[in-house]
Amino acid sequence: MITLEHDSLVFRFPEVHEHAKTEVNFQRTLRIPDNGKHYPLPPGLGSFSLKHLEDYADRIPANWRERGGVMMPLYQAEAMWLAFCGRHSRDAYPFALKIAAGKINAVSGKAWNTGLAASERDYVVVPEQPWLDGFCVAKDVVRQFVAMPLGSGYSVEEQITGKPEHGGLQIIACPMKKERYEEIARRRAQERQRAGSRRAYMCDATVGAPMRARAPAAQAMGLAAGGRMKQQIYADPYGIDAWEQTASSRCFVTLVDAVQWREITGEPPAARPPTAADYSNAGLPWFDYYAEAETLAGAPALTMVKSVAELAAEKGEQVLGPDGDVEPGNVVQIGAGTRGKPRPVSESRL
Repeated sequence: MITLEHDSLVFRFPEVHEHAKTEVNFQRTLRIPDNGKHYPLPPGLGSFSLKHLEDYADRIPANWRERGGVMMPLYQAEAMWLAFCGRHSRDAYPFALKIAAGKINAVSGKAWNTGLAASERDYVVVPEQPWLDGFCVAKDVVRQFVAMPLGSGYSVEEQITGKPEHGGLQIIACPMKKERYEEIARRRAQERQRAGSRRAYMCDATVGAPMRARAPAAQAMGLAAGGRMKQQIYADPYGIDAWEQTASSRCFVTLVDAVQWREITGEPPAARPPTAADYSNAGLPWFDYYAEAETLAGAPALTMVKSVAELAAEKGEQVLGPDGDVEPGNVVQIGAGTRGKPRPVSESRL
């Protein structure tokens, strides 16, 4: 069963275990510059608004209604990240999650399918993976999720398939088998560790920019590749046999042009986030999450994808605003592995 609660998707499987529950939240954030540098994790600036599609059936295209799910607003070139499990994630019930953008797997770069594939490593495991900020393009490196109009040629889907067919996001949640969970729960009681949270540092995203002109028709958005970010994508520590694949659920998240959000829902969209330069110049925190665990290499198909900035330069288009001078000076170390990092000891000069 999937429910929409406080702008989060909540997946529950009481038939597997009474604690089999996980949460997916969509966070507004800064768009990092696409200049070849590798940036730390940007902050969460609050949740995107989510709405049931069926509540606006008479105001949306027929293909949106047919696939169901929920919708959320993004401005052109706005960035986002996915947060998993909620605030108390370290004790959460383990789940395998598959994330696709336009039915292209964000981890493997392969075409969407519903089953878990151990050989393809096409899913993330929560709570071990607390967040996903972009497409896995190299070991410990992602390209940030950035929204662009479907049909403009920028989305990862269009670059890989050649078609602006789906857009949006698709999520499949598969719970851990009951027997494996109960074994892990006993171990956790002996090994509790505290992990920091990006959402503990949420900011008020009130620095905005004027909205674009009123659009005449509903515009779906797809996810394109933005700047490079340092983020570990962790391998499955439990193995494919740990997951109850007969009990999975999936949800499609339609991404809507934020300017049209008011036309569809009657509610104004949120203000645009501040620029990365404004945020960094204010001395506000960026984040570095570290854990001692095996991480995945970049997907070959995603490594070949061009970023928004690269494509815009080829097309001679101006689709991104100026990035400004971004130097993240305040980087907060968080994560279960932070305590375990070795600290150098100065050598004696005596």
